[in-house]
Amino acid sequence: MNVATPIARPDHPLPLELVNVTKRFGSFVANDAISLKIPPGTCHALIGENGAGKSTLVKCIMGFHVAEEGDIIIGGRSRDIRSPYDAYQFGIGMVYQHFTLVPAMTVAENLVLSRPDTPAFIDWKFELARLQEFMRTAPFAVDLNTPASQLAAGQKQKVEILKQLYLQSRILILDEPTSVLTPAEADEVLGLIKQKVTAGELSVLLITHKFREVFGFCDEVTVLRRGKLAGAGKVKDLSADDMAAMMMGGQREAKLVAKSVRPRGPAALELKNLCANKDSGVPAIAGVNLTVHEGEVVGIAGVSGNGQRELVEVIAGQRPATSGAVSVHGEPYGASRREAFEHKVFLLPEEPLRNGCVPAMSVAENIAFRCFDRHPLTKLRTLVSRAAIRNLAQGLITRFAVKTRSTETPIGDLSGGNVQRAVLARELGPGTARVLVTANPCFGLDFAAVETIHGLLTEARNRGVAVLLVSEDLDELLALADRLIVISHGELVYETTPAEADIKTIGHQMAGH
Repeated sequence: MNVATPIARPDHPLPLELVNVTKRFGSFVANDAISLKIPPGTCHALIGENGAGKSTLVKCIMGFHVAEEGDIIIGGRSRDIRSPYDAYQFGIGMVYQHFTLVPAMTVAENLVLSRPDTPAFIDWKFELARLQEFMRTAPFAVDLNTPASQLAAGQKQKVEILKQLYLQSRILILDEPTSVLTPAEADEVLGLIKQKVTAGELSVLLITHKFREVFGFCDEVTVLRRGKLAGAGKVKDLSADDMAAMMMGGQREAKLVAKSVRPRGPAALELKNLCANKDSGVPAIAGVNLTVHEGEVVGIAGVSGNGQRELVEVIAGQRPATSGAVSVHGEPYGASRREAFEHKVFLLPEEPLRNGCVPAMSVAENIAFRCFDRHPLTKLRTLVSRAAIRNLAQGLITRFAVKTRSTETPIGDLSGGNVQRAVLARELGPGTARVLVTANPCFGLDFAAVETIHGLLTEARNRGVAVLLVSEDLDELLALADRLIVISHGELVYETTPAEADIKTIGHQMAGH
């Protein structure tokens, strides 16, 4: 029988066990009798493709969902967790795939207000002194006075992890924590967390799509497939092929599209002496000159927070340039909807749920944003056909394997990976792009989705599309780019080709050396 009253909040990680946990949404079984064990002071990987049931399972642990069957056993006793506060009482915390920071608040305010015991009247002198003491032993430094809205994605992720360490969580659930970090940052963050695990201060449940992280940092692994337990074991006893077979139900060969050999085409996207500021008014990019030609992928590499976000936002029309110019096919480009349609400029944004979607609107409506007012979705130039929108969406949902209950499901209800698939369907589905700007297109996606997106980007490049790929995944850039350019402190500081790339040199340039 479940125990409703929490124990005193632990000062060390307790053993966590799930026994036959089953969660349903109507007739849909999201988790079907899932069991796993996390001994104290261990790191446990939870892997599986998008829609496998990982997020639902951890939401049951966190109290966002209540399982219809099964037990959550903490410290040897079955517990009744019905809210995140219940999870907090047992020392359980989670870093989510989507950021939970309040944009208008500073880092310090976000940390203090994350505490369930925050007083009605806050003594900020005392709290700041306490935070500064915490930051002296924190695994990485972030300016406490910076508003969260001015942080780059990688910096936000670090603050989310710092938040849980500040809350003294003893069982830490990490949902794709390194998706917006460079390989060096990822190794640093996971390495420092692993030190706390090894010291017995933490237990970790790591949701990841990267085998490198499973083998480098985890003791055991559980694999889900279509809501069911597909396999589990000690990491040292398994190979990547073993895990892939569990995840996908058998062996399969990669389907990446090979790059065609083609001469460089004419200039498609040109940036001339482009400058822009951060939200605070501090310069973000300074004098950027860049040309992307038809039929090539130009990759932009850099540590998060070095101007990549602002660069993409200027091209997308989401941020004004302070000086300089953007041109497409030799004509001035202001990123209006009309200009984007005429020049066939498409965008795959970073954080698509914030940057490219309206969460409360349906999947079908979000997919139709680019063409809802054009034939065949509009009749007589004024009447929008909802049936035509649904038919368009259904075709693209099937083609891009978007997992959703229906075309009318709010897009905000989808997993992060499926939101990205839906945006990809909207931007790449028509196949008419001439310029494609994409920022971290594989953020939070599983192996199969990454393979699909890489194939789509390569196909676009092969048919003559000019692709600007901004990514914090260096392996992705080396695989896809024809030219690789490093951005540091808002300037383009180094250029090479993947064939001639020296990883050590690239790393030094990214670090500003």
